[in-house]
Parts: sequence; structure tokens; C-alpha cells
Amino acid sequence: MADGSGEVSASEIAVHWQEEEYYPPPPDFVAQANLTDPKVSERFALENFPDYYHEFGDLLDWYKPWDTVLDSTNPPFWRWFVGGELNASYNCVDRHLAGSKNKTALYFIPDSEDEPIEAITYQELYVRVNEFAAYLRDGIGLRRGDRVTVHLPMLAELAVTMLACARLGVIHSVVFGGFSAQACADRIVDSGSSVLITSDGYWRAGKWIDHKEKADQACDLAAGEDHRVEKVLIWERHRGQYRSEHPLVEGRDVVIDDVIGEFRGQRVEPEHMRADETLFLMYTSGSTGKPKAAQHSTGGYLSYVTAMSKLILDLKPTDVYWCMADIGWITGHSFIVYGPLSLGASSIIYEGVPNHPDAGRPWRIAERLDVNILHTSPTAIRLLRKDGPEEPKKYKYHFKLMVTVGEPIEPDVWRWYYNVVGQQESAIVDTWWQTENGGFLCSTVPALLPMKPGSAGPGVPGIHPVIYDNEGNEVPAGTGKGGNICIRNPWPGSMMGIWGNPDRYVATYYARYCKDRESKDWRDWPYFAGDGAMLASDGYFRILGRIDDVINVAGHRLGTKELESAALMVPGVAEAAVVATRDEIKGIMPEIFVSLAPGVSPSEELGRRVIDSIVREIGPIARPRKVWLVPDLPKTRSGKIMRRVLASVSNREDVGDVTSLANPEIVEQIREMVQAERLGHT
Repeated sequence: MADGSGEVSASEIAVHWQEEEYYPPPPDFVAQANLTDPKVSERFALENFPDYYHEFGDLLDWYKPWDTVLDSTNPPFWRWFVGGELNASYNCVDRHLAGSKNKTALYFIPDSEDEPIEAITYQELYVRVNEFAAYLRDGIGLRRGDRVTVHLPMLAELAVTMLACARLGVIHSVVFGGFSAQACADRIVDSGSSVLITSDGYWRAGKWIDHKEKADQACDLAAGEDHRVEKVLIWERHRGQYRSEHPLVEGRDVVIDDVIGEFRGQRVEPEHMRADETLFLMYTSGSTGKPKAAQHSTGGYLSYVTAMSKLILDLKPTDVYWCMADIGWITGHSFIVYGPLSLGASSIIYEGVPNHPDAGRPWRIAERLDVNILHTSPTAIRLLRKDGPEEPKKYKYHFKLMVTVGEPIEPDVWRWYYNVVGQQESAIVDTWWQTENGGFLCSTVPALLPMKPGSAGPGVPGIHPVIYDNEGNEVPAGTGKGGNICIRNPWPGSMMGIWGNPDRYVATYYARYCKDRESKDWRDWPYFAGDGAMLASDGYFRILGRIDDVINVAGHRLGTKELESAALMVPGVAEAAVVATRDEIKGIMPEIFVSLAPGVSPSEELGRRVIDSIVREIGPIARPRKVWLVPDLPKTRSGKIMRRVLASVSNREDVGDVTSLANPEIVEQIREMVQAERLGHT
């Protein structure tokens, strides 16, 4: 859309990314793939909605079949598989025992290569889940509908805990292990949890982390909000050895290994849960205000992640599958625990970080366990490319499929992933979805559609995306303009609502493009994702990042991801982050922070090459005001670049509390660098 002056309307995101080449799926992959039916898009066409989701529900075992696939009488509070009853723990564990009880369900890989890998069979998982469920029910008194907060690192006990809760109908709220005590306390209070399940500690990059300290602090902080944690249950990282320096609190704290023996051999009949009862809460941070808990259902969520694991991840019971995410995030819930175990596959839980003790660690793991599906984030891929670009070539492994998730992947990074990691033999699915969605929304079907670097692809079977501008007009395919990506139809993996806050749920995700607030027709309630995207003429969506990250420069809305991708095309650039900086003339201008590959020295020439690449790929309108060559970028413990912190530095604002970052010291180094240069120009 353009106005009379020829300027791009500020309602659309200006996109200058070139269209990339196609890569066909490898013939060997296609020959064994789960989904090869070329008519799948016809079956899942919008005119067949919602009945086509029968196929997803049929992947599960039900105590009672459902009566109605979708109840949409109270939009946007969708209810899936109404009338049906099932149990997630039964579907992930019990139903595999008859034919696969001695098959590995979970591999636990410790941080240290000197500590042996633990292989937990489906039979062993069944025993552990039942005994812990018996303790939670009979030792603690937890019942169906109660909430439990789980603040655990990447240990096998985290999956055991989740499945034990699901067996009882207890709602689990898992908090990422790297989060602070305050974040844990906020989630305890909001969910109304009376029980906190944690660990004494864990290993990370060769260092012992005392985790119990956070539990004590979280309980104190919750008490300050007039909420009492009755019990703190502690898994020991080294069984029989309590290693925390923080003593047990009498009457509150229980070391699980000290009491679980009393429940040896006990079996707990799984609760027959209604499909529309809550399975878990997963908190996601809002741009303002307290974190909000996405409330996921039992039947809809489990059917969706099982289907996505089968159709998009191509998971089979014979596969050894490694998702490098943390179970504390939705990716880990869906694609380490519930999806893979529902299908009877072997799933890996890795305690450590990708580049410890060196960048060869992931490929040694893949070689040793014969991993054939790898699932990770662009952040991890960039890190491994930075630290060991040639490392994958040293090891013998074969991935039939590789996944990228969490943020858009830059085409140059995608090509390294394909050519070097995948050895040009692997199919890649570039998936787009969110905490609130349960599972994938956009991706190529790996055996049916070619891959295109930087593009997620069309909606997955059953999902029908659309792009609207700020005024609610549909942005057509092939225009080269971006807008706000939305989903036309409900789907089973979508959250039921925000825990305890239905008004916020409607306002955040549905109000913006709702056509009629009084309507009972689902067609009038498109889901607003909060991400910018463009739709190419081939039907592939390219995600441009959060709408909050779009920079409005002289009336042009530029996606930061596009600028970062152009910077990463420059040899020697390892990572890049673009932020909006106030400018007296243009109002807002981009600045870019760049970290370099090992052995590459910062120079004015390198900074100029970054600018030249951005101008060449996007145009003069995107020219950054400044390129900062920095030692590293501030990151969270999960590897996410904290652009908010960089923007605060650039705009001379308070950066806030950065102590929870993986590398808080880098913030002060960058701040001093920016301040020194600006003082030199005044």
C-alpha cells in the first residue's frame, strides 16, 4: 500500500529481502517419511475445518471418545474434543509397554563427558513416574486440579515430575531453571501453588550451580505476597548426596530420595481427564506487566504436539531424537517430553551447553547415540558456527531431519546448518510458533515441499495464516510488503486462555482484528500473534520478528531481523543485534551491535563492510547510524540476545537488573564503549 507521494505506508513493514533459492527434500528422506500424501492440503483445507482434526485426536488412546471436535460457542475460548476423556501420562508411557517396554524413552546426558549417559527405558520411566505420583498423592496429598510449581534444571527427574503430575491431574507450572528466585516466586503466587519441586543443584559448563538457594529465596518472596509454600520437594542431582550449601528447612523441605523408597512398587491408576481440563501452565513474559500463564488443555494440546511430532518432525518409534531446548520452555514441553514420548521415540535430555567443553560436543553426542533428528535454535546454530565452523566434519553421524525454532534464521546461517551440519543430506524444517500455540504454526512438510533459506514456509496442515496491516486490510502474497501475521482458524494446540485473566487473553490475542465482538462465529476471531511477517508469491511466510522490534525510520517500518541478516553475510561477523535509537532529525534510527568470530579483530573497515552489506541488501533507508563492534552480546541463560538492554545502553537509559544474564559483565563494557565514543564527539 502506498500513499500519493509514493512513500510506503507506515501500516506495512517494508521488506527488501531477496527471494532465496529452493532446496528439494533428499530422496532418502522422502522414501521413509511419515507424510508423503500430496493431497494433504486438500484434506486440511479450510472448508473441512474443524472435522479434519479428527486425524490428530486419533493418534491418542482415549478412555472415552469425544462427542464434538470443536465447541466454539464461547469465542475465543475454544474447547477441543469435548466429551472425550484421556490421560497424558498414560499416552506417553503406559501405552508403549506392551511392545516397547525395554526401549529407551529418555537419554540423560550429563554436563561432564566423564559421567556416564543414563538410558531410561519405558519400563523404568513407568516405574519412576508411578512411584513419584504415589508420593505426591499419598505423601503430600495432591489432588486433581491442584497446581505445582516446578523449578528444575535439565534433569531426567523433570520429565518424571511432569508425567507424575499429569497422571494425577495435577497442573504443573514449570519455571525455566535459569530464571531468578523472583521469577519463580511470581509464578508460584500467580498459579496458587502450595508445592515447589526443585533440586539441590546441577552442573553447567563444568561448574556446580547451587539451585536450592533460589528455592529458599522464592519461598520468602512468595511469603511477602501473603502466599505460603507448604512443601519444597528436592531432587538430588547425585542420588544420595545432598550437595547444596543451604540447609533443609524443617517441616517444609523434603529430599525426595529420602522418602521415595516408601512407595517402591506402587502403581497409580491414571486419572480420566476431560479433554478440556488443564494439563499445565506455561508462563510467557509480556512487554509490560506481570508474566501471563498460557493454560494448555489435555486433549487438544497432546493431540496437536503428537501430530506435529509425527508430520513435521517425522518422528518414529525407531528414531533417536535430540531437541536442544530447555524443558522449561514450551519447545521442551512439546518436543522433548510430550510429543516424542507420545509417539514412543527416544528423546534426549542434555544437562550441559552446546559448546562445552568445546564446539565438538554436540557432534560427539550425535555420533555416539546415532541421533538422526536434531532440533535447535538459530541462536545455538550461530554459536556453534562461531565457535567451531569446521567441527561437524570431524564426526560420523547422519541427521535425516534438522529443525530450527525460536526466531527467524538468517539465510547464511541456514546454509551452514544445511551444508556443514546436515552434510546436504538432511531435510530442514524452519518452524514458527509460540508459547501460546502449543506446537508449530508454519513450516514446510519436509517430504512434500522444498526448503527455502530464511522462510518458515506455509501454514502446517490445518493452520491457515493471513497477514493484516495495521488497519485490518489483508496484505496479499507477492507484494513484498510485510504486516502482522494472524491465524484465521482455531487449532487444538492453542491455549485455553490466560490463567486467572480471561480479559487479558481476549485483549492480547483476539481483540485487535476481531470483526464482531458479539459474534459466535470463529471466522470473526482471528488470532493475533504479535509477529511481523511477509507472504511470498509461492505461499511461504517469512517471519520478520516481533512487531515490537519493528523500527519506524522516516515512515518506513523496517524489521530488525532483515538488517541483522544482512550484517551476518559479512565474513567474520558471528552475531548481530539491531536496536532503535532516538535521532534528532529522523526520530528513530537503527544502530547495530556486532560480535566477531574468534580470531577476527575489530576494525573500521569491518564496520564499513557491515554498513555496505545493509545498504546493498536493503537500501540507504536502512543505513545504521552506528556499528558497534563488541566483545560479546548480552544474553540470557538460554542464549537469547537481550536487545532491550542494548537499546537502553544506546539511548542512555537505565538498563535495569542484568544480574540474571549469562554474561552481565558485558553490559558495562558495552556501556563504557558507547559512552566514551559519544563523549568524544561532544
